Amino acid sequence: MKFSGFSFAQDTIGYIIDGKMDTVAINALRAQILEKFEEHDKINLYLEDSGIESFTLNAVFIATLFPIEHAKRFHKIALVTNRRWIHMLGNLDTLIAKVNIRNFTTEERMNAMAWIARREE
Repeated sequence: MKFSGFSFAQDTIGYIIDGKMDTVAINALRAQILEKFEEHDKINLYLEDSGIESFTLNAVFIATLFPIEHAKRFHKIALVTNRRWIHMLGNLDTLIAKVNIRNFTTEERMNAMAWIARREE
């Protein structure tokens, strides 16, 4: 798995992810987000699926629980993917933890970037 990280603002980070999403990969991504929490009480997070080849069950489990565990640390999360099951997991996190997660298709990625960068929400 490889992911490219970038910042929209000091408290807004994004990752474009491809390759295999396994336990090692999700924990590396998780560690980078936790580092950002050391700098800011709350952050915005942009995650884009750029051709993830496969997912392990452990990675999906960790990715689903992470926003719930740290719900009070997120302003907003944008999920950009054409995989409906990932959108469903985002919706589940929103219901359980009241995290402000919005789903976007790959074609809507510019809308996702605009939304995550906006301060009024």
